[in-house]
Amino acid sequence: MALTSTMYNVSIEVSDVDRGVYQTLDLRLAMHPSETAEYMATRLLAYCLEWEEGIEFTAGLSNGDEPAIVVRDLTGRITAWIEVGMPDADRLHRASKLAGRVAVYTHRDIRNLLGQLEGKKIHRVEEMPVYSFDRPFIDGLVAHFDRRMKMSLSVVEKHLYMTVGDEAVNGVIHEHRVG
Repeated sequence: MALTSTMYNVSIEVSDVDRGVYQTLDLRLAMHPSETAEYMATRLLAYCLEWEEGIEFTAGLSNGDEPAIVVRDLTGRITAWIEVGMPDADRLHRASKLAGRVAVYTHRDIRNLLGQLEGKKIHRVEEMPVYSFDRPFIDGLVAHFDRRMKMSLSVVEKHLYMTVGDEAVNGVIHEHRVG
Protein backbone atom coordinates (compact mmCIF):
# COMPACT_ATOMS: atom_id res chain seq x y z
CA MET A 1 0.00 0.00 0.00
CA ALA A 2 1.44 3.37 -1.03
CA LEU A 3 1.79 6.07 1.56
CA THR A 4 0.01 9.33 0.85
CA SER A 5 1.25 12.88 1.28
CA THR A 6 0.43 14.83 4.43
CA MET A 7 -1.28 18.14 3.72
CA TYR A 8 -0.32 21.35 5.50
CA ASN A 9 -2.37 24.54 5.30
CA VAL A 10 -0.22 27.61 5.77
CA SER A 11 -1.23 31.24 5.90
CA ILE A 12 1.88 33.36 5.81
CA GLU A 13 2.34 37.11 5.73
CA VAL A 14 5.51 37.94 3.82
CA SER A 15 7.23 41.30 4.27
CA ASP A 16 10.38 41.10 2.18
CA VAL A 17 11.91 44.56 2.54
CA ASP A 18 14.97 43.51 0.50
CA ARG A 19 12.83 42.86 -2.60
CA GLY A 20 9.83 45.10 -1.89
CA VAL A 21 7.41 42.15 -1.68
CA TYR A 22 4.45 42.37 0.71
CA GLN A 23 1.99 39.51 0.32
CA THR A 24 -0.31 37.28 2.32
CA LEU A 25 -0.02 33.75 0.96
CA ASP A 26 -2.51 30.98 1.64
CA LEU A 27 -0.74 27.77 0.71
CA ARG A 28 -1.45 24.07 0.70
CA LEU A 29 1.77 22.12 1.00
CA ALA A 30 1.85 18.41 0.37
CA MET A 31 4.61 16.70 2.34
CA HIS A 32 5.66 13.60 0.39
CA PRO A 33 6.22 10.51 2.60
CA SER A 34 9.94 10.52 1.71
CA GLU A 35 10.30 14.27 2.38
CA THR A 36 11.82 15.47 5.67
CA ALA A 37 10.35 18.32 7.66
CA GLU A 38 13.61 20.22 7.09
CA TYR A 39 13.23 19.85 3.31
CA MET A 40 9.62 21.09 3.51
CA ALA A 41 10.66 24.08 5.65
CA THR A 42 13.34 24.97 3.10
CA ARG A 43 10.83 24.56 0.26
CA LEU A 44 8.39 26.89 2.04
CA LEU A 45 11.10 29.49 2.66
CA ALA A 46 12.28 29.29 -0.97
CA TYR A 47 8.71 29.87 -2.18
CA CYS A 48 8.33 32.94 0.05
CA LEU A 49 11.76 34.35 -0.82
CA GLU A 50 11.20 33.83 -4.56
CA TRP A 51 7.54 34.87 -4.65
CA GLU A 52 6.41 36.55 -7.84
CA GLU A 53 3.45 36.19 -10.18
CA GLY A 54 3.39 32.75 -11.78
CA ILE A 55 5.18 30.89 -8.97
CA GLU A 56 3.99 27.41 -8.05
CA PHE A 57 5.00 24.29 -6.20
CA THR A 58 5.46 21.31 -8.51
CA ALA A 59 5.03 17.60 -7.93
CA GLY A 60 8.70 17.82 -6.86
CA LEU A 61 9.75 14.54 -5.25
CA SER A 62 6.91 12.73 -7.01
CA ASN A 63 8.24 13.81 -10.42
CA GLY A 64 12.01 13.73 -10.73
CA ASP A 65 11.98 15.90 -13.87
CA GLU A 66 10.59 18.96 -12.13
CA PRO A 67 12.15 21.36 -9.62
CA ALA A 68 10.55 21.90 -6.22
CA ILE A 69 9.31 25.33 -7.37
CA VAL A 70 8.85 26.84 -10.80
CA VAL A 71 7.87 30.26 -12.11
CA ARG A 72 6.09 30.46 -15.47
CA ASP A 73 5.11 33.46 -17.54
CA LEU A 74 1.65 33.85 -19.09
CA THR A 75 2.67 31.73 -22.10
CA GLY A 76 3.71 28.84 -19.83
CA ARG A 77 7.44 29.32 -20.46
CA ILE A 78 9.62 28.60 -17.42
CA THR A 79 11.25 31.83 -16.23
CA ALA A 80 12.69 30.53 -12.94
CA TRP A 81 13.68 27.03 -11.81
CA ILE A 82 14.09 26.76 -8.02
CA GLU A 83 15.78 23.65 -6.62
CA VAL A 84 15.72 22.60 -2.97
CA GLY A 85 18.15 20.28 -1.21
CA MET A 86 21.15 18.71 -2.96
CA PRO A 87 20.59 18.83 -6.75
CA ASP A 88 23.32 17.32 -8.90
CA ALA A 89 25.31 19.18 -11.55
CA ASP A 90 23.56 17.52 -14.52
CA ARG A 91 20.17 18.61 -13.20
CA LEU A 92 21.33 22.21 -12.71
CA HIS A 93 22.97 22.24 -16.15
CA ARG A 94 19.70 21.17 -17.77
CA ALA A 95 17.68 23.62 -15.65
CA SER A 96 19.92 26.52 -16.62
CA LYS A 97 19.30 25.78 -20.29
CA LEU A 98 15.51 25.60 -19.79
CA ALA A 99 14.93 28.60 -17.53
CA GLY A 100 16.00 32.21 -17.53
CA ARG A 101 17.06 31.96 -13.90
CA VAL A 102 18.02 29.09 -11.59
CA ALA A 103 18.47 29.22 -7.81
CA VAL A 104 19.17 26.57 -5.19
CA TYR A 105 18.04 26.61 -1.55
CA THR A 106 19.49 24.06 0.82
CA HIS A 107 19.11 22.98 4.42
CA ARG A 108 22.08 20.64 4.05
CA ASP A 109 25.75 21.29 4.78
CA ILE A 110 26.69 23.90 2.19
CA ARG A 111 30.25 22.60 1.96
CA ASN A 112 28.97 19.22 0.75
CA LEU A 113 26.74 20.78 -1.89
CA LEU A 114 29.36 23.19 -3.20
CA GLY A 115 31.97 20.41 -3.18
CA GLN A 116 29.64 18.15 -5.18
CA LEU A 117 29.15 20.88 -7.81
CA GLU A 118 32.72 22.22 -7.92
CA GLY A 119 34.41 21.75 -11.30
CA LYS A 120 31.31 20.26 -12.96
CA LYS A 121 29.90 21.51 -16.23
CA ILE A 122 26.89 23.69 -15.37
CA HIS A 123 25.52 26.17 -17.91
CA ARG A 124 25.70 29.77 -16.61
CA VAL A 125 26.84 28.58 -13.17
CA GLU A 126 28.29 32.01 -12.40
CA GLU A 127 24.73 33.44 -12.46
CA MET A 128 23.31 30.74 -10.15
CA PRO A 129 22.89 31.68 -6.48
CA VAL A 130 22.99 28.93 -3.88
CA TYR A 131 21.28 29.88 -0.62
CA SER A 132 21.68 28.23 2.76
CA PHE A 133 20.12 28.76 6.16
CA ASP A 134 21.59 28.39 9.64
CA ARG A 135 20.66 24.95 10.98
CA PRO A 136 19.19 26.29 14.26
CA PHE A 137 16.82 28.48 12.20
CA ILE A 138 15.51 25.51 10.19
CA ASP A 139 15.29 23.34 13.33
CA GLY A 140 13.41 26.10 15.17
CA LEU A 141 10.96 26.46 12.32
CA VAL A 142 10.37 22.71 12.07
CA ALA A 143 9.79 22.44 15.83
CA HIS A 144 6.69 24.62 15.45
CA PHE A 145 5.17 22.96 12.38
CA ASP A 146 1.54 21.96 12.57
CA ARG A 147 -1.00 20.87 9.95
CA ARG A 148 -2.59 24.34 10.10
CA MET A 149 -0.23 27.24 10.60
CA LYS A 150 -0.39 31.02 10.70
CA MET A 151 3.02 32.50 10.10
CA SER A 152 4.75 35.74 9.29
CA LEU A 153 8.10 36.22 7.61
CA SER A 154 10.04 39.48 7.54
CA VAL A 155 13.22 39.80 5.52
CA VAL A 156 15.56 42.72 6.15
CA GLU A 157 19.13 42.76 4.81
CA LYS A 158 19.22 38.95 4.48
CA HIS A 159 18.01 38.50 8.08
CA LEU A 160 14.88 36.38 8.43
CA TYR A 161 12.43 36.97 11.25
CA MET A 162 9.68 34.38 11.40
CA THR A 163 6.80 33.83 13.77
CA VAL A 164 4.82 30.62 13.89
CA GLY A 165 1.82 31.11 16.13
CA ASP A 166 3.30 32.74 19.25
CA GLU A 167 6.84 31.47 18.68
CA ALA A 168 9.61 33.46 17.00
CA VAL A 169 12.67 32.15 15.19
CA ASN A 170 15.23 34.13 13.28
CA GLY A 171 18.26 33.50 11.15
CA VAL A 172 20.26 34.63 8.18
CA ILE A 173 20.11 33.54 4.56
CA HIS A 174 23.60 33.02 3.19
CA GLU A 175 24.31 33.40 -0.53
CA HIS A 176 27.03 31.32 -2.13
CA ARG A 177 28.32 30.76 -5.65
CA VAL A 178 29.69 27.60 -7.22
CA GLY A 179 33.28 27.95 -8.34
